[in-house]
Amino acid sequence: MTLKMIGCSHHDAAVEIREQLSFTEGEISRTFEMFGQRFAGAELVLLSTCNRVELYASGSNPSVLQADDLIDLVADCLNQSRDFVANHMILREGREAVEHLFLVAASLDSMVVGEAQILSQVKQSYDLANDADRTGPITHGVFQAANRTAKRVQTETSIHRRRLSVPSVAIGEVVPEVFNRLQGKRVVLCGAGEMAEETLRYLKNGGADNLCVVNRSLDRAQKLAEEFGAEAELMENLSDQIVRADLLIGTTSAEEPIVDAPTFAALNAKREGRIMLVLDLAVPRDFDPIIGDEPGVYLYQIDDLQAACNRNRREREKQWPKAKKIIDEEVDGFFQSLQQRSTGPVIRRLRERADKVKAEELQRLFGKLNGSTDTAMQKEIEKSFDRLTNKLLHPPMASLRDDAADGHSRGLLEALRHLFNLGEDS
Repeated sequence: MTLKMIGCSHHDAAVEIREQLSFTEGEISRTFEMFGQRFAGAELVLLSTCNRVELYASGSNPSVLQADDLIDLVADCLNQSRDFVANHMILREGREAVEHLFLVAASLDSMVVGEAQILSQVKQSYDLANDADRTGPITHGVFQAANRTAKRVQTETSIHRRRLSVPSVAIGEVVPEVFNRLQGKRVVLCGAGEMAEETLRYLKNGGADNLCVVNRSLDRAQKLAEEFGAEAELMENLSDQIVRADLLIGTTSAEEPIVDAPTFAALNAKREGRIMLVLDLAVPRDFDPIIGDEPGVYLYQIDDLQAACNRNRREREKQWPKAKKIIDEEVDGFFQSLQQRSTGPVIRRLRERADKVKAEELQRLFGKLNGSTDTAMQKEIEKSFDRLTNKLLHPPMASLRDDAADGHSRGLLEALRHLFNLGEDS
Protein backbone atom coordinates (compact mmCIF):
# COMPACT_ATOMS: atom_id res chain seq x y z
CA MET A 1 0.00 0.00 0.00
CA THR A 2 1.17 3.55 -0.70
CA LEU A 3 0.17 6.98 0.56
CA LYS A 4 -0.85 9.65 -1.94
CA MET A 5 -1.49 13.30 -1.16
CA ILE A 6 -2.93 16.05 -3.33
CA GLY A 7 -3.25 19.53 -1.96
CA CYS A 8 -2.28 23.17 -1.90
CA SER A 9 -1.20 25.59 0.81
CA HIS A 10 -0.12 29.17 1.37
CA HIS A 11 3.23 28.23 -0.18
CA ASP A 12 1.84 27.65 -3.65
CA ALA A 13 -1.72 29.03 -3.84
CA ALA A 14 -3.08 32.51 -3.13
CA VAL A 15 -5.87 32.90 -0.59
CA GLU A 16 -8.51 33.39 -3.30
CA ILE A 17 -7.52 29.99 -4.73
CA ARG A 18 -7.51 28.27 -1.34
CA GLU A 19 -10.96 29.68 -0.62
CA GLN A 20 -12.35 27.97 -3.71
CA LEU A 21 -10.72 24.66 -2.75
CA SER A 22 -11.61 24.66 0.95
CA PHE A 23 -14.12 22.17 2.35
CA THR A 24 -17.03 22.89 4.68
CA GLU A 25 -18.09 20.24 7.21
CA GLY A 26 -20.89 19.17 4.91
CA GLU A 27 -18.57 18.90 1.94
CA ILE A 28 -16.13 16.81 3.97
CA SER A 29 -18.91 14.36 4.83
CA ARG A 30 -20.01 14.20 1.20
CA THR A 31 -16.41 13.63 0.10
CA PHE A 32 -16.02 10.70 2.48
CA GLU A 33 -19.26 9.19 1.23
CA MET A 34 -18.35 9.63 -2.44
CA PHE A 35 -14.82 8.30 -1.83
CA GLY A 36 -16.21 5.15 -0.22
CA GLN A 37 -18.52 4.56 -3.17
CA ARG A 38 -15.75 4.96 -5.73
CA PHE A 39 -12.88 3.21 -3.94
CA ALA A 40 -14.10 0.34 -1.78
CA GLY A 41 -11.66 -0.46 1.01
CA ALA A 42 -9.48 2.59 0.35
CA GLU A 43 -8.51 5.13 3.02
CA LEU A 44 -8.86 8.92 3.13
CA VAL A 45 -8.07 11.75 5.57
CA LEU A 46 -8.99 15.30 4.54
CA LEU A 47 -7.25 18.31 6.10
CA SER A 48 -8.86 21.68 5.32
CA THR A 49 -7.73 24.86 7.12
CA CYS A 50 -7.46 28.52 6.16
CA ASN A 51 -3.89 27.96 4.96
CA ARG A 52 -4.07 24.52 3.34
CA VAL A 53 -6.28 21.86 1.74
CA GLU A 54 -4.78 18.36 1.61
CA LEU A 55 -6.21 14.90 0.91
CA TYR A 56 -4.22 11.88 2.11
CA ALA A 57 -5.36 8.62 0.50
CA SER A 58 -4.24 5.03 0.33
CA GLY A 59 -5.50 1.87 -1.33
CA SER A 60 -4.47 -1.77 -1.34
CA ASN A 61 -4.17 -1.64 -5.12
CA PRO A 62 -2.15 1.41 -6.26
CA SER A 63 -3.48 1.12 -9.80
CA VAL A 64 -7.06 1.69 -8.64
CA LEU A 65 -6.41 4.93 -6.74
CA GLN A 66 -4.48 7.40 -8.88
CA ALA A 67 -3.87 11.14 -8.55
CA ASP A 68 -6.36 11.77 -11.36
CA ASP A 69 -9.01 9.94 -9.33
CA LEU A 70 -8.42 12.26 -6.37
CA ILE A 71 -8.55 15.33 -8.61
CA ASP A 72 -11.88 14.12 -10.02
CA LEU A 73 -13.16 13.57 -6.47
CA VAL A 74 -12.27 17.10 -5.35
CA ALA A 75 -13.73 18.65 -8.51
CA ASP A 76 -17.01 16.76 -8.11
CA CYS A 77 -17.37 17.43 -4.38
CA LEU A 78 -16.60 21.16 -4.64
CA ASN A 79 -18.35 21.71 -7.98
CA GLN A 80 -15.13 23.05 -9.48
CA SER A 81 -13.74 22.42 -12.93
CA ARG A 82 -11.31 19.54 -13.15
CA ASP A 83 -8.69 21.74 -14.83
CA PHE A 84 -8.91 24.28 -12.00
CA VAL A 85 -8.27 21.60 -9.37
CA ALA A 86 -5.48 19.97 -11.37
CA ASN A 87 -3.73 23.30 -11.95
CA HIS A 88 -3.66 24.26 -8.27
CA MET A 89 -3.18 20.98 -6.40
CA ILE A 90 0.25 19.36 -6.03
CA LEU A 91 0.75 15.58 -5.91
CA ARG A 92 3.03 13.91 -3.38
CA GLU A 93 3.28 10.17 -2.80
CA GLY A 94 5.25 7.60 -0.87
CA ARG A 95 8.05 9.01 1.26
CA GLU A 96 7.48 12.57 0.02
CA ALA A 97 3.84 12.49 1.19
CA VAL A 98 4.76 11.05 4.60
CA GLU A 99 7.54 13.59 5.16
CA HIS A 100 5.21 16.41 4.16
CA LEU A 101 2.55 15.29 6.67
CA PHE A 102 5.14 15.10 9.46
CA LEU A 103 6.35 18.63 8.60
CA VAL A 104 2.76 19.91 8.63
CA ALA A 105 1.88 18.27 11.97
CA ALA A 106 5.09 19.58 13.57
CA SER A 107 4.25 23.10 12.30
CA LEU A 108 7.43 23.34 10.24
CA ASP A 109 5.42 23.96 7.05
CA SER A 110 3.15 26.61 8.57
CA MET A 111 2.92 30.26 7.61
CA VAL A 112 4.14 30.98 11.14
CA VAL A 113 6.64 28.23 11.93
CA GLY A 114 5.91 26.71 15.32
CA GLU A 115 2.24 27.68 15.60
CA ALA A 116 0.51 25.36 18.05
CA GLN A 117 -2.86 25.23 16.29
CA ILE A 118 -1.98 23.02 13.33
CA LEU A 119 -1.38 19.80 15.29
CA SER A 120 -4.87 19.94 16.78
CA GLN A 121 -6.25 20.53 13.27
CA VAL A 122 -4.41 17.45 11.99
CA LYS A 123 -5.80 15.42 14.90
CA GLN A 124 -9.33 16.66 14.23
CA SER A 125 -9.05 15.72 10.56
CA TYR A 126 -7.88 12.22 11.50
CA ASP A 127 -10.71 11.87 14.03
CA LEU A 128 -13.29 12.92 11.42
CA ALA A 129 -11.97 10.28 9.03
CA ASN A 130 -12.15 7.68 11.81
CA ASP A 131 -15.74 8.64 12.59
CA ALA A 132 -16.59 8.29 8.89
CA ASP A 133 -14.91 4.85 8.80
CA ARG A 134 -12.52 6.02 6.10
CA THR A 135 -9.23 5.19 7.84
CA GLY A 136 -7.23 1.95 7.71
CA PRO A 137 -3.77 0.48 8.37
CA ILE A 138 -1.80 3.06 6.39
CA THR A 139 -3.61 6.20 7.54
CA HIS A 140 -3.70 4.90 11.15
CA GLY A 141 0.02 4.32 11.05
CA VAL A 142 1.06 7.52 9.32
CA PHE A 143 -1.18 9.91 11.31
CA GLN A 144 -0.26 8.35 14.63
CA ALA A 145 3.40 8.63 13.64
CA ALA A 146 2.83 12.28 12.62
CA ASN A 147 1.38 13.01 16.06
CA ARG A 148 4.35 11.34 17.76
CA THR A 149 6.77 13.29 15.56
CA ALA A 150 5.11 16.63 16.34
CA LYS A 151 5.32 15.94 20.07
CA ARG A 152 9.02 15.11 19.74
CA VAL A 153 9.64 18.42 17.99
CA GLN A 154 7.69 20.22 20.73
CA THR A 155 9.59 18.60 23.58
CA GLU A 156 13.08 18.28 22.09
CA THR A 157 13.31 21.76 20.54
CA SER A 158 12.24 25.23 21.64
CA ILE A 159 10.69 26.06 18.28
CA HIS A 160 7.16 26.25 19.75
CA ARG A 161 8.15 28.18 22.87
CA ARG A 162 9.13 31.40 21.14
CA ARG A 163 6.18 33.75 20.68
CA LEU A 164 5.98 35.55 17.35
CA SER A 165 2.89 37.78 17.46
CA VAL A 166 2.88 41.13 19.24
CA PRO A 167 -0.09 40.24 21.52
CA SER A 168 1.43 36.87 22.48
CA VAL A 169 4.74 38.51 23.41
CA ALA A 170 2.94 41.29 25.29
CA ILE A 171 0.78 38.97 27.39
CA GLY A 172 3.06 35.95 27.57
CA GLU A 173 6.41 37.63 28.20
CA VAL A 174 5.94 41.23 29.34
CA VAL A 175 2.99 40.87 31.73
CA PRO A 176 4.72 38.22 33.90
CA GLU A 177 7.62 40.64 34.41
CA VAL A 178 5.24 43.04 36.21
CA PHE A 179 2.46 40.88 37.67
CA ASN A 180 2.77 37.43 39.20
CA ARG A 181 -0.64 36.59 37.78
CA LEU A 182 -3.47 38.23 35.85
CA GLN A 183 -6.23 36.82 38.00
CA GLY A 184 -7.90 39.66 39.89
CA LYS A 185 -6.13 42.41 37.94
CA ARG A 186 -8.29 45.01 36.23
CA VAL A 187 -7.54 44.92 32.51
CA VAL A 188 -8.76 47.75 30.30
CA LEU A 189 -8.42 47.12 26.57
CA CYS A 190 -8.96 50.00 24.14
CA GLY A 191 -10.25 48.99 20.70
CA ALA A 192 -12.39 46.14 19.34
CA GLY A 193 -10.67 45.08 16.12
CA GLU A 194 -8.62 42.00 15.18
CA MET A 195 -5.67 42.98 17.39
CA ALA A 196 -8.01 43.43 20.35
CA GLU A 197 -9.65 40.07 19.73
CA GLU A 198 -6.30 38.26 19.56
CA THR A 199 -5.11 40.05 22.71
CA LEU A 200 -8.27 39.09 24.59
CA ARG A 201 -7.70 35.47 23.67
CA TYR A 202 -4.22 35.52 25.21
CA LEU A 203 -5.52 37.39 28.25
CA LYS A 204 -8.22 34.78 28.92
CA ASN A 205 -5.74 31.95 28.43
CA GLY A 206 -3.45 33.75 30.90
CA GLY A 207 -6.13 33.79 33.59
CA ALA A 208 -7.52 37.34 33.27
CA ASP A 209 -10.98 37.51 34.86
CA ASN A 210 -11.63 41.26 35.22
CA LEU A 211 -11.75 42.61 31.67
CA CYS A 212 -13.23 45.74 30.14
CA VAL A 213 -13.37 46.55 26.41
CA VAL A 214 -13.49 50.28 25.64
CA ASN A 215 -14.44 51.36 22.13
CA ARG A 216 -16.00 54.19 20.15
CA SER A 217 -18.75 51.81 18.96
CA LEU A 218 -20.54 50.33 21.95
CA ASP A 219 -22.19 47.63 19.80
CA ARG A 220 -18.82 46.33 18.65
CA ALA A 221 -17.42 46.51 22.18
CA GLN A 222 -20.40 44.58 23.57
CA LYS A 223 -20.14 41.89 20.90
CA LEU A 224 -16.46 41.32 21.66
CA ALA A 225 -16.98 41.57 25.41
CA GLU A 226 -19.70 38.90 25.37
CA GLU A 227 -17.39 36.49 23.56
CA PHE A 228 -14.73 36.79 26.26
CA GLY A 229 -16.79 37.41 29.38
CA ALA A 230 -15.78 41.08 29.66
CA GLU A 231 -17.48 44.42 30.34
CA ALA A 232 -18.04 46.98 27.58
CA GLU A 233 -17.69 50.77 27.81
CA LEU A 234 -17.73 53.72 25.43
CA MET A 235 -14.44 55.53 24.77
CA GLU A 236 -15.83 58.63 26.51
CA ASN A 237 -15.64 56.70 29.79
CA LEU A 238 -11.95 55.79 29.33
CA SER A 239 -10.77 58.20 32.05
CA ASP A 240 -12.74 56.40 34.76
CA GLN A 241 -11.43 53.05 33.51
CA ILE A 242 -7.79 54.24 33.59
CA VAL A 243 -8.12 55.12 37.27
CA ARG A 244 -9.32 51.57 37.98
CA ALA A 245 -6.89 49.78 35.66
CA ASP A 246 -3.90 47.66 36.58
CA LEU A 247 -3.20 46.79 32.95
CA LEU A 248 -4.03 49.24 30.14
CA ILE A 249 -3.79 48.09 26.53
CA GLY A 250 -4.12 50.13 23.35
CA THR A 251 -5.16 48.49 20.05
CA THR A 252 -7.20 51.22 18.32
CA SER A 253 -6.65 52.67 14.85
CA ALA A 254 -6.89 56.27 16.07
CA GLU A 255 -4.67 58.76 14.27
CA GLU A 256 -3.90 60.67 17.51
CA PRO A 257 -3.27 59.44 21.08
CA ILE A 258 -6.54 58.55 22.74
CA VAL A 259 -5.40 60.22 25.97
CA ASP A 260 -2.81 63.00 26.18
CA ALA A 261 0.07 63.11 28.66
CA PRO A 262 -1.34 65.81 31.02
CA THR A 263 -4.69 64.04 31.26
CA PHE A 264 -3.00 60.73 31.97
CA ALA A 265 -0.81 62.32 34.65
CA ALA A 266 -3.89 63.69 36.42
CA LEU A 267 -5.61 60.29 36.27
CA ASN A 268 -2.52 58.48 37.50
CA ALA A 269 -2.38 60.77 40.53
CA LYS A 270 -5.82 59.43 41.56
CA ARG A 271 -4.53 55.84 41.54
CA GLU A 272 -2.71 56.27 44.87
CA GLY A 273 0.59 54.87 43.70
CA ARG A 274 -0.70 51.52 42.39
CA ILE A 275 1.48 49.98 39.70
CA MET A 276 0.17 50.18 36.15
CA LEU A 277 1.43 48.31 33.10
CA VAL A 278 0.65 49.99 29.77
CA LEU A 279 0.93 47.98 26.54
CA ASP A 280 0.66 50.16 23.45
CA LEU A 281 0.06 47.72 20.56
CA ALA A 282 -1.39 50.32 18.19
CA VAL A 283 0.05 51.92 15.07
CA PRO A 284 -0.10 54.94 15.30
CA ARG A 285 0.48 54.76 19.04
CA ASP A 286 -2.50 55.15 21.39
CA PHE A 287 -0.51 56.67 24.27
CA ASP A 288 2.03 59.46 24.42
CA PRO A 289 5.40 57.87 25.28
CA ILE A 290 5.88 60.52 27.99
CA ILE A 291 3.44 58.63 30.22
CA GLY A 292 6.16 56.03 30.73
CA ASP A 293 7.89 58.60 32.96
CA GLU A 294 4.95 58.68 35.36
CA PRO A 295 5.55 57.14 38.80
CA GLY A 296 4.49 53.48 39.00
CA VAL A 297 3.84 53.27 35.23
CA TYR A 298 5.61 50.70 33.03
CA LEU A 299 5.10 51.42 29.32
CA TYR A 300 5.89 49.00 26.47
CA GLN A 301 5.36 50.24 22.93
CA ILE A 302 4.89 48.41 19.64
CA ASP A 303 8.56 48.76 18.65
CA ASP A 304 9.74 47.17 21.91
CA LEU A 305 7.38 44.24 21.39
CA GLN A 306 8.16 43.85 17.69
CA ALA A 307 11.87 43.65 18.50
CA ALA A 308 11.12 40.78 20.89
CA CYS A 309 9.09 39.06 18.15
CA ASN A 310 12.02 39.36 15.74
CA ARG A 311 14.43 37.91 18.31
CA ASN A 312 12.07 34.99 18.88
CA ARG A 313 11.75 34.42 15.14
CA ARG A 314 15.53 34.20 14.81
CA GLU A 315 15.66 31.76 17.72
CA ARG A 316 13.03 29.61 16.05
CA GLU A 317 15.02 29.58 12.84
CA LYS A 318 18.05 28.34 14.78
CA GLN A 319 15.97 25.37 15.96
CA TRP A 320 14.95 24.38 12.43
CA PRO A 321 17.88 21.99 11.70
CA LYS A 322 17.29 20.14 14.97
CA ALA A 323 13.56 19.85 14.23
CA LYS A 324 14.22 18.68 10.65
CA LYS A 325 16.58 15.99 11.95
CA ILE A 326 13.75 14.65 14.12
CA ILE A 327 11.45 14.61 11.08
CA ASP A 328 14.03 12.64 9.06
CA GLU A 329 14.50 10.12 11.89
CA GLU A 330 10.77 9.58 12.25
CA VAL A 331 10.20 9.21 8.49
CA ASP A 332 13.00 6.61 8.33
CA GLY A 333 11.52 4.80 11.33
CA PHE A 334 8.04 4.83 9.84
CA PHE A 335 9.19 3.27 6.58
CA GLN A 336 11.31 0.69 8.36
CA SER A 337 8.25 -0.33 10.35
CA LEU A 338 6.08 -0.27 7.23
CA GLN A 339 8.65 -2.32 5.35
CA GLN A 340 8.72 -4.98 8.06
CA ARG A 341 4.94 -5.21 8.17
CA SER A 342 4.43 -5.33 4.41
CA THR A 343 7.48 -7.18 3.11
CA GLY A 344 8.26 -9.44 6.07
CA PRO A 345 5.62 -12.10 5.31
CA VAL A 346 6.45 -12.13 1.57
CA ILE A 347 10.20 -12.41 2.19
CA ARG A 348 9.59 -15.21 4.71
CA ARG A 349 7.38 -17.14 2.29
CA LEU A 350 9.86 -16.59 -0.54
CA ARG A 351 12.68 -17.89 1.64
CA GLU A 352 10.59 -20.87 2.74
CA ARG A 353 9.73 -21.67 -0.90
CA ALA A 354 13.41 -21.45 -1.93
CA ASP A 355 14.54 -23.61 1.01
CA LYS A 356 11.94 -26.24 0.16
CA VAL A 357 13.06 -26.39 -3.50
CA LYS A 358 16.71 -26.51 -2.41
CA ALA A 359 16.06 -29.37 0.04
CA GLU A 360 14.15 -31.36 -2.61
CA GLU A 361 16.92 -30.92 -5.17
CA LEU A 362 19.62 -31.88 -2.66
CA GLN A 363 17.69 -35.00 -1.72
CA ARG A 364 17.27 -35.91 -5.39
CA LEU A 365 20.98 -35.29 -6.10
CA PHE A 366 22.24 -37.32 -3.14
CA GLY A 367 19.87 -40.11 -4.10
CA LYS A 368 21.36 -40.25 -7.60
CA LEU A 369 24.89 -40.22 -6.22
CA ASN A 370 23.84 -43.27 -4.17
CA GLY A 371 26.27 -42.73 -1.29
CA SER A 372 29.30 -42.13 -3.48
CA THR A 373 30.13 -38.87 -1.63
CA ASP A 374 31.45 -38.61 1.89
CA THR A 375 30.04 -36.30 4.58
CA ALA A 376 32.54 -33.52 3.88
CA MET A 377 31.65 -33.49 0.20
CA GLN A 378 27.92 -33.41 0.96
CA LYS A 379 28.43 -30.38 3.21
CA GLU A 380 30.33 -28.57 0.47
CA ILE A 381 27.51 -29.29 -1.97
CA GLU A 382 24.96 -28.00 0.55
CA LYS A 383 27.01 -24.82 1.04
CA SER A 384 27.14 -24.30 -2.72
CA PHE A 385 23.35 -24.67 -2.94
CA ASP A 386 22.97 -22.19 -0.06
CA ARG A 387 25.21 -19.64 -1.79
CA LEU A 388 23.35 -20.11 -5.06
CA THR A 389 19.97 -19.67 -3.37
CA ASN A 390 21.12 -16.53 -1.50
CA LYS A 391 22.54 -14.99 -4.67
CA LEU A 392 19.32 -15.67 -6.56
CA LEU A 393 17.13 -14.27 -3.75
CA HIS A 394 19.22 -11.20 -2.98
CA PRO A 395 18.18 -9.02 -6.00
CA PRO A 396 14.39 -9.47 -5.60
CA MET A 397 14.59 -9.03 -1.81
CA ALA A 398 16.72 -5.88 -2.07
CA SER A 399 14.42 -4.47 -4.74
CA LEU A 400 11.40 -5.26 -2.58
CA ARG A 401 12.91 -3.41 0.40
CA ASP A 402 13.76 -0.40 -1.77
CA ASP A 403 10.27 -0.40 -3.21
CA ALA A 404 8.79 -0.50 0.30
CA ALA A 405 10.88 2.53 1.25
CA ASP A 406 9.40 4.36 -1.75
CA GLY A 407 5.86 3.44 -0.72
CA HIS A 408 5.62 0.40 -3.02
CA SER A 409 5.37 2.77 -5.97
CA ARG A 410 6.55 0.09 -8.45
CA GLY A 411 4.20 -2.64 -7.23
CA LEU A 412 6.97 -5.22 -6.66
CA LEU A 413 5.21 -6.69 -3.62
CA GLU A 414 2.23 -7.77 -5.69
CA ALA A 415 4.48 -8.85 -8.56
CA LEU A 416 6.52 -11.18 -6.32
CA ARG A 417 3.38 -12.66 -4.83
CA HIS A 418 2.09 -13.57 -8.27
CA LEU A 419 5.43 -14.62 -9.79
CA PHE A 420 6.22 -17.05 -6.99
CA ASN A 421 2.59 -17.93 -6.18
CA LEU A 422 2.99 -16.81 -2.56
CA GLY A 423 -0.68 -16.09 -1.91
CA GLU A 424 -2.51 -12.95 -0.80
CA ASP A 425 -2.55 -13.95 2.87
CA SER A 426 1.21 -13.67 3.14
